[in-house]
Amino acid sequence: MAVFTFVSSEALARWLARYDIGNLVEHEGIASGIENSNWFVTTTAGRYVLTLFERMSAQELSFHLGLLHHLAARGIPCPDPVADRDGVVLETLMGKPAALCSRLDGQPEMRPGVAHCARLGETIARMHLAAADFPGRTPNPRGLSWWQSVAPELAAHLAPRQAALLADEIAHQRAFAASAAAVALPASAVHADLFRDNVFFDAPSQPPRLAGIIDFWFSGVDTWLFDLAVAANDWCIDDSERFDSERLDALLDAYRRVRPLQPAEQDAWPTMLRAAALRFWLSRLDDLHRPRPAELVVPKDPARFERILLRHRNEAPAPH
Repeated sequence: MAVFTFVSSEALARWLARYDIGNLVEHEGIASGIENSNWFVTTTAGRYVLTLFERMSAQELSFHLGLLHHLAARGIPCPDPVADRDGVVLETLMGKPAALCSRLDGQPEMRPGVAHCARLGETIARMHLAAADFPGRTPNPRGLSWWQSVAPELAAHLAPRQAALLADEIAHQRAFAASAAAVALPASAVHADLFRDNVFFDAPSQPPRLAGIIDFWFSGVDTWLFDLAVAANDWCIDDSERFDSERLDALLDAYRRVRPLQPAEQDAWPTMLRAAALRFWLSRLDDLHRPRPAELVVPKDPARFERILLRHRNEAPAPH
């Protein structure tokens, strides 16, 4: 999340008049993230999050907002889109598509322990099962097609060794995606961006209670294993870019208690870990070399995921 488009109090108050959520009290830009403009909004009736979508189409947003409502209705702790008096959840503000969602309680846990990883693994599995009957079919917007489209331009900014790594990994992922093994993997709409700052926990409690998952704007149809690998690459890797075995086991064991992994998924795990690392190496390179102006933005280091990718290519573990 970030702020690219300024919204005045006056403009927001006029816009909120179409909703039955009271009057505007205050709003505050959210600095974390890099894709859309986001604001905390407080009214006399409650607290919400406003998102102005900087690059997404109405068709894409119909998928994302529909997925949020689908999951929330099935007990997954995620934001639920707020409809206006006409039942519309996607409006226009400052010339941009805009949506208002419920605001979740809790805070991210940036130094998760074993118990946090276990709660996350359980929730991811429940979320996958809840999404299984969601009818949306929008592909992962940062999947293989996107990797192949941006790689040539980004490679021009890389050292020869890095460019060779990028080309080789994309070739590996392309070959796997075309295989029968890849087609057999369970898939549905997935979050695809399950980093620590997108998961909230209640104030310190024992055991930790997962309060919510946010920022579904990179969601799309992909394998459940890819979604799990994205989480593992952030939640279970230590400062040396190696897996913390206790946290990784907690994440995977809790997931498998809700939804056991199929043999094909166990075989594909090393490749999915590499795919998840490649995705974020590329997206952070893209943000670095093709930045957009923003009032508030927090840049992220692409080198970390380059190093994680290299580790996985050499020593990715199977989910025993």
